[in-house]
Amino acid sequence: MGKDWPRLAEAIEAAREAKNFTQVALAKAAGVSESTIQNLESGTERKRIPASLPAVERALGWAAGSGEKVLEGRDPAPLSETAPAPTDLPLRILQELQDGPLLDTTVLDLTPLGSSARMIVVVKGEPDASPEQIRADLLAWAKAQRHLQNLDGDDDPTEIAN
Repeated sequence: MGKDWPRLAEAIEAAREAKNFTQVALAKAAGVSESTIQNLESGTERKRIPASLPAVERALGWAAGSGEKVLEGRDPAPLSETAPAPTDLPLRILQELQDGPLLDTTVLDLTPLGSSARMIVVVKGEPDASPEQIRADLLAWAKAQRHLQNLDGDDDPTEIAN
């Protein structure tokens, strides 16, 4: 099933207007350019999810992964007030989140793999990474993300767990 880019465009525009945001105000709230908002609201079909979508989701008050839900024909989820506070996370995760710049995040729905769970991926870079290293890191993440999104659920779950 293809992604419904016009549906996402309409949902972003409607949510933006419901918050009485102009495109400029939404761009500022999300920390992205006005052209990013214009492109998202154009409904133009894309080959991959824009890296800016999580920031736009947050600015609209949507939960992470809502943009992808809209692309799949579902409704965006509001930010949950029951989400765990950062202090509820394991210390190992807290430490990793503190080291280096945040490069990207994504939420993968595991329903196609027979689970109702979601996988949250946070991509962090080296603290003093050069622009070239960050670019290389993002390219490596894009490759890994394609592999994660192409999982088809045909693997034996007992093999994965072992």
